[in-house]
Amino acid sequence: MRDNKQVSDIMVGAQSLCKQVDNPGGGHLAILSDVTLEIKTGETVAIVGTSGSGKSTLLGLLAGLDQPSTGSVTLAGQSLSNLDEDQRAVLRAKTTGFVFQSFHLLPSLTALENVMLPLELTGHADARAAAEHWLERVGLAGRMTHYPAKLSGGEQQRVAIARAFVASPQLLFADEPTGNLDQKTGARISDLLFSMNEEQGTTLVLVTHDLTLAQRCQRMLTLSGGRMEDVA
Repeated sequence: MRDNKQVSDIMVGAQSLCKQVDNPGGGHLAILSDVTLEIKTGETVAIVGTSGSGKSTLLGLLAGLDQPSTGSVTLAGQSLSNLDEDQRAVLRAKTTGFVFQSFHLLPSLTALENVMLPLELTGHADARAAAEHWLERVGLAGRMTHYPAKLSGGEQQRVAIARAFVASPQLLFADEPTGNLDQKTGARISDLLFSMNEEQGTTLVLVTHDLTLAQRCQRMLTLSGGRMEDVA
C-alpha cells in the first residue's frame, strides 16, 4: 500500500465551480452552479444524483478533462487553471486512473496491450510484467491475449480496472463503473474495485446513480440541478 501523506491533505478540491454551455435557443445553460468541495487523501467519496444532475460533468472538471466556466479545481496539490492542456494530461498520467461505464478499451489491442498502454505512454521500463501482474490480480490470467470483442462485459471492466491500477495512481475516478453490467456481475466488479482500492490506499471518487454502490463509500455528495444539495 502507498504511504499516504497526512489524512488532512486535500487530494482534489473545487471552489465556486460553474459550468455553462451555449443554449441553442440563445443564452447559456448552467450545468453546474457554485460547487465547492474537498476530498481528502485516501477518502472514498461518491457523487450521486439523478440523470442530468451534472455528476459526470463534475467528474470531468475535477479530473481536468474539461475546463470550468468559472471557479477553480485543485488536483494533487496543483491548480488546474495554471496548467495548459498538455500539462494537465501529464498530471493525470502521473496521478490518476479512470474506470468508465463503457470500459473505453481500444478494440485493436489485446487485454494485455490495453493494460500496458498507460505505462508505455510514460516510458515505463517493465510495462509488460506490470500489466501481466494486474491482469492476474483481476482474475484474467487466461484472457490476456483476447481482444475486447472476445471478452464479456464483466471481463472488459476487469481489464479496465487493471489498467486503472497498473500505474499505482494516487486518485481513481470511476464513472458509473457497473452501469453496463447485470446486477450479479456488477456486484462482483464493485467488490473487486473496492477491495483493490483499499489495498492500494487510493483516493476514490465514484460517480453513480446506484445508492447501494454509493453507500460503500465513506462519504456521499449529492448533486441536484447542478448544485451541491447535501454534503454528508
